[in-house]
Amino acid sequence: MKKTVIIVDDHHLFRESIIRILALDGTYEVVAEGSNGKEAIQLVEMYKPNLLLLDINMPGKNGVEATEEISQLSPGTKILVLSIHDDESYVTHVLKKGADGYLLKEIDSETLLEAMRILIEGGSYLDPRVTANLIKEFRRLSDGTRHEIQDCTPPYGILTRRECEVLQMLAYGMSNRTIGETLFISEKTVKNHTSSILQKLDVNDRTQAVLLAIKNNWVRVDK
Repeated sequence: MKKTVIIVDDHHLFRESIIRILALDGTYEVVAEGSNGKEAIQLVEMYKPNLLLLDINMPGKNGVEATEEISQLSPGTKILVLSIHDDESYVTHVLKKGADGYLLKEIDSETLLEAMRILIEGGSYLDPRVTANLIKEFRRLSDGTRHEIQDCTPPYGILTRRECEVLQMLAYGMSNRTIGETLFISEKTVKNHTSSILQKLDVNDRTQAVLLAIKNNWVRVDK
């Protein structure tokens, strides 16, 4: 059975290009399309799709505002933001509101389909160009200082306190070596904790772990 998709973007030609890509792939059925955040909310409420492809900057209610409402209205709908903005502030803001993935619009069809597949399977996806900016910002925030571990609010019953500490430091963009020096443990132990975090959170890499942690407010990304 095909997965249902709604596309919301105020540029008709962009929506048409996405529709053509999905038609050629054959995995998805576009059940509706819209041009603003208000329409996105109405269409999701009506169709409860598997996936919503959503722009940020649209007239009226924008994509960030729509994401917050949709994530509560239809938790089963995965939200993939497609945007021209690579600023980390946009990314972290929309992720906190409930988005599951973020792609820049200058993508190829293979990347789009891969991101959609990962979201449908329960994962998260972040454009590599956005990831680089996020990591730079995390490193800037860390500024070579040691952060208070109590900033981390762990997903109780899933991670140990030590794993929570490591997750917080991953969110600050700290390297395995720096984490080890801060916690007075070896790099190998840091790697073991990271592997355990990925397994327990059912994600593929540390970027996805950090995204999940930001989305659920388990970690802080500011001082």
